[in-house]
Parts: sequence; structure tokens; C-alpha cells
Amino acid sequence: MKKNIHPTYYPDAQVICACGNTWTTGSTQKVIRTDVCNKCHPFYTGEQRIVDTEGQVDRFYKKLQARQQFIDEQEARDSARTSPQRPVEELELGTRATEALAKAGLTHVGQVMEKLAEGEASILAIEGFGRKSLADLKKRLRQFGYELPEAAEEIVV
Repeated sequence: MKKNIHPTYYPDAQVICACGNTWTTGSTQKVIRTDVCNKCHPFYTGEQRIVDTEGQVDRFYKKLQARQQFIDEQEARDSARTSPQRPVEELELGTRATEALAKAGLTHVGQVMEKLAEGEASILAIEGFGRKSLADLKKRLRQFGYELPEAAEEIVV
């Protein structure tokens, strides 16, 4: 063996685990620090514990939380989009149709939906509101995600 080329060997090197367990062994380092040992490793203990040395689990949980937040925001937007309290003006039916509905006291989509549930004839009875306006109204309601009542689906001549 050549002299002065080999590292110093310590036969009584101290190994210290993050859980507090210590033991001695032979090594080229005087003190060895480790994250897991046979006393705390999930494979040997049988306990469900996540060993995270590089923060991967935390990053995964942050991504999971961000995804859930995105889904919640999207559901809130969708529910606001189909709100019965939405003003009729936001449907952009045109001035004549919007004014006719306003004269009849139908200022919110919820009120229009109730009127549609009575049938198309009840909407067509409104002065200044004709078939074209009715077709546009149904089209815009569907575009915004509203489900039309069955009575509004049948065509009355």
C-alpha cells in the first residue's frame, strides 16, 4: 500500500440520525449525519410516514391545493354565470326586446325563466316582444348555460 494517498480511517465514527438514534461504525468521516435509519424508516417501522428530504411532497401538496382552488373558482364563475339574479340587459337581446321585458316587469333572468315556464304564449303576449325576440332570448339563455323549462321548448303557433 502506498503511503499518504489514502484517507484517514476512523474505526469509531459516530452516526447520528435525524430521529435521535446514534451508533458507531468504521468510516473515513468522524461524524456522519443521516435523515433516516432502521429505527425510523417507514419500511422497517411499518408506519405510514412520508420521508421528504427535498420538499417534493410539499410541492405536490401545493399543486394539489392550487388545483382545488382553481376548480372552486371555476365553479363559482359558472354559478354566477347562471344566476337567476342576472339582469336581462346582460343577455344583449336588443333595445326593443329588453325594453318590452322591462315594461312587463321582467328585469332579471329568473323572472323571465318563470314566465317561460308558463309557456311561450305568455312571453309572446308581452307587447313589443315577438317571435324573433323569443328565438333570440332562448338562444342567449342557452349560450349562458341556462336550462330552459319544458314548456318553453314546445313551439306554439
